[in-house]
This record gives sequence, structure tokens and C-alpha cells, in this order.
Amino acid sequence: MGLTGSVLAIDAGNSKTDVALLGPDGTVLGRARGGGFQPPMVGTERAVAGLATLVAQAAADAGVAGPPEADALAAGAPPLTEHVSACLANCDLPSEEEQLTEAIAVRGWGRTVTVTNDTFALLRSGLPDGGEPTGVAVVCGAGINCAGLAPGGRTARFPAIGRISGDWGGGGFLSEEALWWAARAWDGRGEPTALAHELPAHFGLSDMLELISALHLGSVPRSRRHEVTPVLFAVADAGDAVARTIVARQADEVVTMATVALSKLDLLGEETPVVLGGGVLAAQHRLLDDGVRELLAERAPKAVPRVVVAPPVLGAALLGLDHTRAAPALYAQLRGAYGAAA
Repeated sequence: MGLTGSVLAIDAGNSKTDVALLGPDGTVLGRARGGGFQPPMVGTERAVAGLATLVAQAAADAGVAGPPEADALAAGAPPLTEHVSACLANCDLPSEEEQLTEAIAVRGWGRTVTVTNDTFALLRSGLPDGGEPTGVAVVCGAGINCAGLAPGGRTARFPAIGRISGDWGGGGFLSEEALWWAARAWDGRGEPTALAHELPAHFGLSDMLELISALHLGSVPRSRRHEVTPVLFAVADAGDAVARTIVARQADEVVTMATVALSKLDLLGEETPVVLGGGVLAAQHRLLDDGVRELLAERAPKAVPRVVVAPPVLGAALLGLDHTRAAPALYAQLRGAYGAAA
């Protein structure tokens, strides 16, 4: 494929990774999907090697040769594309961004490479094309994070490393919180909640002791803990006080992150998009969605909330088009490929 204008877009989250290979005309030529991207757990090289498998799959899906081998690159073979736009989870600190950029740059995927946190992919997908990007995004999927952009390129970010960086929420944390309250209700240490019955029932078990044992011993694998969060929302919808308190706390945390970012960027007094996404927010559970909108109206009246359901790889691809200074028509074509309006 020709290099001019071609883009390799990567969105790698905690639970899944999407790769898209764009031709010079903005057409999505190839796609691939794989598991989560977790360098802190497996190391940078192994994590990037996992991306390499998906890049090769996307190239094969496009019907083009994959990235050149190291020897071919050294001999002057052209890279796969002109530009790599990689938006990655667990890329929160400047040192992580530098390390991941270096690890990707030597792979021959693109002539140039930009690496940033995956929250910026969500933000970009929720902002209009053209002009200077301005807005704040909160992603609430497996974890939670927030990022914002203001005129002049100013940014607002959070470390988003977990409890040690002050984070609260995300699907993984909500699951743990629901299990904690259910266990304490079952053994008498906590308030009564229907979670104590509904959670073991969801897994086909009789009570919390069986569920605790199954999770501890592995007969219910850790990978299934994400199933707890939808049960939490269903119990909250049914009026359970404990479940509703957990959901309300999540809404408060989403809005707290957004308003702090808006304040840091001096945008509280201006009409500004607040883009909401990730599996938990994109599902638009009534209690959570209503709670977020009500709190935003109180604390940031000029914020304009917008839920994005398009896959975040769209945002990574749009950032790639920005980098290559693509023609305006290419943006509309790309958004159409993902069923997303500008």
C-alpha cells in the first residue's frame, strides 16, 4: 500500500484492543480485535508483542503485507504505514508514554508514531472535526480516567493508576464493591442488600459463602467478575438502597473528575463538551446516566454531556487523520464506517 496518508490506529484498553488500518483515502482497509493491554502486568515488550499480532491480523484483513522484519527495516524497507496513532491504557505517566513510543517505533508499523492515553481517543471521537479541539472526556470501563483539552494545546490529566492515585470506580471496582457489601450483608457485618442473594444466584450458587469460595478457589474464574456490575445495576434499578448508593457514588466520581478537569482548563464558564464513554457509561444505565447529568447541571451548568458508543479506535483513527492533515471529506467517511456522527 502507498504510504502517503495511510494510518494505523490502535486503541488498547484494559479489557480489549482494536486495530484499524486506514488507506490514504481514509477507507478502513483492515481491522483486528484482541484482549486487553496491560504492560504493568506482563511487561512492555510482551504487551507490545501482543499488539504486533493484531497489527499483522489487520494487515492480513486488508490484503497487504505486514510490517517488515527488523533486518528489512535496517536495509531500508518502508514501514507499513505513514503514521501510527496509538491510544493505550496503562499509559498514564510521561515515562510510560516515552517507553511505549520507543517500543512501537522500532516495529516498522509507521514512519512516525504518536502514543497517548486511551482516554484521548474517547475525547477525540466525541469532538467535532476541524478547529481546535476543546473538551473533557471521562472513560468508565474496566477502570476510570479523565482527560481534557483546551485552546493552545493545554491538557488536564490524572495519573489513573488505581487507589494509590485516588481513583474510585470503573467496572472492576464496582464489582469488588458490590461483592464487599453482599458479603457483609450475608454474614451480618453490614446493611441488608439484595446483592447478597442476587450475586450468587447469577452464578448458579446458593449463597455468598459458595460464591466467595468459588471466586477464591477459581471455580468461578476471575475473568467473570465483570458480570457482577450488570447485576449491581439491576438490583439498584429495583430500589435496593445499598446498590443505589454505590451507583450514586460512581456518578459523583465521574462528575468530580470532569469538573476538576474543566476547572484546571478554565472551561467551567464556557459551553464545553463533556464526552462520556467506556463500557459502564456507554451502557447508559438509567440511574447512573441520570445521576451524572443531574450533578453536571449543578456543578458545571455549561457542560454539554455526550455519550459516545462508537468504538474508541475511531478516536485513535481521527487523531491519525489530524496528524496527516487529511482532507475534511475523509473524516466524514471514517465516521460513517463506524456509524458515528461528527
